[in-house]
Amino acid sequence: MRTLPRMPKATHPIVSQEFTVTPKFAFERLDHYLIRQQVHPSRTFLQRLIKEGDIRVNGLVVKPHYKIRPGDRLVCRIPTPTPLDLVPEPIPLDVLYEDSALIVLNKPAGLVMHPAPGHYTGTLVHALLAHCKDLSGIGGRERPGLVHRLDKDTSGVVVVAKTDSAHRSLSLQFKNHSIRKQYQALVVGRLRKNSGTIDLAIGRDRWERKKISHRTARPREAKTVYRVIERFAAATRVEVLPQTGRTHQIRVHFASLQHPVLGDRVYGGRPAILESVPADRQMLHAERLGFIHPEHRDYVEFSAPLPADMERALEILRHSPAPS
Repeated sequence: MRTLPRMPKATHPIVSQEFTVTPKFAFERLDHYLIRQQVHPSRTFLQRLIKEGDIRVNGLVVKPHYKIRPGDRLVCRIPTPTPLDLVPEPIPLDVLYEDSALIVLNKPAGLVMHPAPGHYTGTLVHALLAHCKDLSGIGGRERPGLVHRLDKDTSGVVVVAKTDSAHRSLSLQFKNHSIRKQYQALVVGRLRKNSGTIDLAIGRDRWERKKISHRTARPREAKTVYRVIERFAAATRVEVLPQTGRTHQIRVHFASLQHPVLGDRVYGGRPAILESVPADRQMLHAERLGFIHPEHRDYVEFSAPLPADMERALEILRHSPAPS
C-alpha cells in the first residue's frame, strides 16, 4: 500500500460512501466486497476507481484484490454518470411495458443495441434517448440504461433501466443468474434427445478472436438447458433456457453439438439442404424474460411472440419433404 495526497477535487458530481468492515467479511477481496455492498454493479469500473485512488482503505491506495480486514475503513468516491453526447433518433420501439423504473422492449432483428465501431447511429440507445427523457446513465456514455444485450440479429425481449437504482438491482440479478431467460431457436438437423443440458465452458477463441468457443485461454462456465418443441426433416425447433449469460452462448453451445442455429453465418448454420428455408439471420428469439421488479419487488415476466421471419421458416419446414 502507498500513501497519496488528498483526492483531487472532481470536475463532475461525486457520491461518497463509507464502510467499516465487519468480521463476517474478513479477507474477502475488496472489489468483491464492494459489489456485495452494491456500490456499483461493474467490477471493472470499481477496479479502475480503486487503482485511481477514488476508493481507499484506511486512507491508503490498495490493489483491487486487497483482502479486507475487520475494522478497515473504506471511503468510496463514485462519480455520477456524465451527460450523454449522443443525438436522440426517433426510431420506432415496440414497447411491451414501461413505468418510472424500467422499460421492456421487443427488439427486432437487425437493430444494434449500442454504439460501436461501424454502428455509430441508428442503435437502440439512440431510440431510447428519444423515447425516454429520464434514462439512467449508470451504464456508461455509450450504454445508458442497458443491463444486458442481445446480438444484432437476435430478436426478442430486452429490459432497460430508467433509474440508477433500477440499473443496480437488475444488474445484480443478471450477475447472480436469478433472471429467467427463455429463448426459441431453430437449429440445423434433428436433435436426438427430447431435452438436455449443454455444460461447456467458453470464451474468446484462441485463433479466431471474433469468435467464442471452448478453444480459449480463459474459459468461463456456461450452461444451457433445452427442450425439443418440434422436429422437422432437417431441423429442430427448441426451447432454450440459458443458465448463464455468456456472449454468443446459445449459438456456440448448439454449434458444439453439430446443430448450429439456422442462419448463423458465424457458427455454420446454413447447410445446402436448408437453402430453401428463408433465414437471413440466426433464427434465435428471446421469447420471455422474468425478474424481480426493482421498485415493488414482485416477480414480473414479459414475453414477445415469434417474429414473422421465424414463423415463415417454420411453415416452410413443416411442409418440407424428408431429405433423400
